[in-house]
Amino acid sequence: MPRPSSKRSERRRRTRPVWIWPTVFGVLVLLGVLTWFWRSGGFRATEPKEPVRIAPVPTQDSLPPPVTNPVVVVPEPVSPVVEQPVLPPAQPKPQPPPVVETPPPTNAPAVPTPRPPAVDLTTIPQRPPTNILEAQIALTAYGIASGSLDGVGGYQTALALKAFQYSRGLEETGRLDRDTLKELKFQRPLFREITVTAEDLAGLAPVPSGWLEKAARKQLGYESVLELVAERSHANPSLVRRLNPGVQWQAMSPGTTVIVPNAEYPPARKAALVRISLANRYLRAFDSRGGLLAHFPCSIGRIAEKRPVGELKAAVVVKDPNYTFDPAVFAESAEARKIGRKLIIPPGPNNPVGVAWIGLSRAGYGIHGTPGPEQVGRTESHGCFRLANWNADYLRRMMAVGTPVWIDP
Repeated sequence: MPRPSSKRSERRRRTRPVWIWPTVFGVLVLLGVLTWFWRSGGFRATEPKEPVRIAPVPTQDSLPPPVTNPVVVVPEPVSPVVEQPVLPPAQPKPQPPPVVETPPPTNAPAVPTPRPPAVDLTTIPQRPPTNILEAQIALTAYGIASGSLDGVGGYQTALALKAFQYSRGLEETGRLDRDTLKELKFQRPLFREITVTAEDLAGLAPVPSGWLEKAARKQLGYESVLELVAERSHANPSLVRRLNPGVQWQAMSPGTTVIVPNAEYPPARKAALVRISLANRYLRAFDSRGGLLAHFPCSIGRIAEKRPVGELKAAVVVKDPNYTFDPAVFAESAEARKIGRKLIIPPGPNNPVGVAWIGLSRAGYGIHGTPGPEQVGRTESHGCFRLANWNADYLRRMMAVGTPVWIDP
């Protein structure tokens, strides 16, 4: 006999969930799919054809951004931020030490002087001058000076060319024009050698600046080898240095040879007339026929009222004169006022009147040399007429007592 059911069991049977059968059906389908996948080899391990290479694991920063549309967007290159190392502060570029000429040991042999390869000491050029220096050297063979030879054109070189053009009857242009180049010939090689002797070196001594100290000396010779060589070659010291780049001028040994311009005047001839141009600051000597014998740059007096004008004569001609220092002539000098008496300054190339004195017929006036040849024609004197030492000595050999000297305004 069936057991009677209560109301609660009846309600449970009546309310049994309806999702049980769909769930059972889904499980069966899933089992079928898994069975098919297994049979097709989806879970079977296969041997790789090539060795497996394990790539580095990409980081989030190295992954490319996802492409959201088919348009290819090329991003602008972004320079990676590289941390710069901390560098030390920049050091200044080292400069080469200054070249100091040091004297060689006393027992060391003399070093031969290197000769510039472009200098020819034997050949007389068979051509006209090609530059200012060659023209200046060529003019010396005619007794015409352009100042200290330096290869630099200027007022004095133009006056020297005018003097040569005058002597040849050419137009006085003061330039190396075509007609001048046809007449200006080389008469000797452009350069020569000078050998410095032990006697030359023994005579070198500094020149004191004070008048009392100068008066105490026996002679006022050259101060340096460079000064000696420059005066003997009528050259500017800077040119002599350029011609001899390897010479140690502060430590020269006897027997050293140096290259200098071959600036030699022709043999001195007696002058019949000497003319000085105050306006142009030059001196010219002429023979009895009016031919030009010499032309030199000349310094004149500083005060115009004290410059003599007109005809004078040579009253005395002296080689290597001494000099009488008179404080009255140097009234502007405090040292002269303090000394208060006359002094006798010994002779020498650094004597105030140089190596030659040609006294004129007007008291206190004369033509003389100077210790500063580079300043001749550029500066003024106390009243006399200054020439470079080599020009004053050459003029001395051309003049005699009574030679007329005409001074033009």
